[in-house]
Amino acid sequence: MNPRNIKIADYNYPLPDSRIAKYPLPERDKSKLLIYNRGQVSHTEFRQLPGLLPENSLLVMNNTRVILARLHFRKATGALIEVFCLEPAKPRDYALMFQQTGSCIWWCIVGNAKKWKEGSLVRDITVDETPLRLSCERVTIEAASESSAPVPTTAVAIRFSWDNSSVTWAQVLDACGELPIPPYLNRNTEESDLRTYQTVYSKVKGSVAAPTAGLHFTERVLADIDRRGIERCELTLHVGAGTFKPVKSELIEGHEMHSEWISVPRSAIEALLRHGAECTAVGTTSVRTLESLYYIGLRIIRNPNATADDLHIHQWEPYEEATGISPDTGNSYTSTEALQAILSWMNRKNISTLTTTTQIIIAPGYNYHIVRRIITNFHQPQSTLLLLVAAFVGEQRWRDIYSYALANDFRFLSYGDSSILIP
Repeated sequence: MNPRNIKIADYNYPLPDSRIAKYPLPERDKSKLLIYNRGQVSHTEFRQLPGLLPENSLLVMNNTRVILARLHFRKATGALIEVFCLEPAKPRDYALMFQQTGSCIWWCIVGNAKKWKEGSLVRDITVDETPLRLSCERVTIEAASESSAPVPTTAVAIRFSWDNSSVTWAQVLDACGELPIPPYLNRNTEESDLRTYQTVYSKVKGSVAAPTAGLHFTERVLADIDRRGIERCELTLHVGAGTFKPVKSELIEGHEMHSEWISVPRSAIEALLRHGAECTAVGTTSVRTLESLYYIGLRIIRNPNATADDLHIHQWEPYEEATGISPDTGNSYTSTEALQAILSWMNRKNISTLTTTTQIIIAPGYNYHIVRRIITNFHQPQSTLLLLVAAFVGEQRWRDIYSYALANDFRFLSYGDSSILIP
């Protein structure tokens, strides 16, 4: 199957608003867990997950942390302007960005933009009892671009400035930003979301949306996983607002995937190699990162001197003819060969973490290379995340899974219930 020709209308199902979970359950691990195991569908509580994972297997989790990415400014005319921070522009590196003092540039989406034609927006805030003035202004794409990083579509380059050089950008966001809960919840962010819309293992600031499959994990579940001898490792994919971007084109080839920043430590690559380049992925963000690693490895095999900027994975790269074929043997490169190439590249460059971006789309017709089991929530109709699931379990099976969930009162989307998929 050529995924470019997929009709998104074929990936629809009825989802009443009443089935969308507006809030999480009081206890994260009391949510339902659908079990799809080689064609059979059943369910249990999420806290039973550890017993469903093979002993001595590998579980990979996304440790990104959602930032307070939504900022509001009021013009002198009274118009309210929302500036939604998507991803860093200058500096591009997330860690450096949050340490910035004085000014920084982000790629942003501007709400009510028609009311902000020109000039700066200004608001007074307080950081640790210290008053300061925060302002923002549009800048050119040329002023914002750094290296060969792809420019987010529909985004605007915004320079933020503040008049206290002892205050970092991380402190500014914490003082005046708002947590960006998904738009389909149709409600304002509440104080409880600051806790419930983060995984218990979130560490690395940068996402504008939570990796929601991880929201069900508790310290109790993690301890049970450890007791079963299941190895855990973490990587980072900072989820962009594009995760909510609807597919508006009739065919998938007309949909442009968002680019997302990924970071994979050497320890994760080594863990994957210890486990035969196979794992259980927690969430579609981990899936996208892990499967991107295969194609990053191929890039390095073809160009051993590649820089991190050379390793960006394009949307349709996995489907290009002969992408994974060795010119020497005519056979496909294995996942182990791809991961070993990454590890060797990291050793040559003496770096402990692989950092790059991916735009990969996973849809029916895709061949999985590393992920063998997926833990994931239930996704919106006609979404790229639903295509990813269909590619994993099969064309008819995804319908069986979603029909079962609807018939058994599962709660859907970010704060909803979970599933483990074993094809």
